[in-house]
Amino acid sequence: MTTPAPPRSAQPLLSLRGINKAFGAVSALTNVDLDVYPGEIVALVGDNGAGKSTLVKILAGVHSADSGTVLWNGQPATIASPLDAQALGIATVYQDLALCDNLDVVQNLFLGREIGSALAMDEVTMEQKSWGLLQQLAAKIPSVRIPVASLSGGQRQTVAIARSLVGDPAVVILDEPTAALGVAQTAEVLNLVERLRDRGLGVILVSHNMANVQTVSDRVAVLFLGHNNGTFATSDVSYEDIITAITGAADNAVSQRATAHHAQEQQK
Repeated sequence: MTTPAPPRSAQPLLSLRGINKAFGAVSALTNVDLDVYPGEIVALVGDNGAGKSTLVKILAGVHSADSGTVLWNGQPATIASPLDAQALGIATVYQDLALCDNLDVVQNLFLGREIGSALAMDEVTMEQKSWGLLQQLAAKIPSVRIPVASLSGGQRQTVAIARSLVGDPAVVILDEPTAALGVAQTAEVLNLVERLRDRGLGVILVSHNMANVQTVSDRVAVLFLGHNNGTFATSDVSYEDIITAITGAADNAVSQRATAHHAQEQQK
């Protein structure tokens, strides 16, 4: 395991220690640790079945960990529901985005968090706040009154990220934000991710795209079969090192050497 460069802040915003989660007889996470500091992007990577989705759902309050400790700004915290995660300051943007195509940008941003009353929505304030959020991200949206269905993939991702900021979170989790996007749209979304970091937020970027990971992340945390398999400073690690950790090739090599050594001892 490579020792990461010193973080920007002495204390993480979010720390997980010894997180375990099983579904029946299947162990999804075993003794997993993770730190997220303010103003940094942590890429969470791993092969299918590595435990990334389970860890994200625990942070989002969809699942509860069986055991382990969650620290928020150094203090013990409980995430037993999505409301708990939201109250702490954790926002999650899932891969499916969960946008309503028949609603416009403003309506999507404030869905469930409308300003005003049931009888009279404060449309002016919501529209102003929508423009403010999009301007903070330097987003390229032609109008906040345009239906989401008419937006490009990159613009839809922009709306989903902007919506995550409505509750003023400190940590944003992005689940495969560039999946199925073209080159130009991917670059646009990665710029948005960097702007979240520039605002001092902690960002967890879940991605299979190692080029994107190496472009924007500060650290890379690798899961392999539900276990931690390395945390690396992105500037100090190669593409090959990351892939080796993801596939468990290094562990397999050690196991094979141990088996060969045992066989040789048995023949003596």
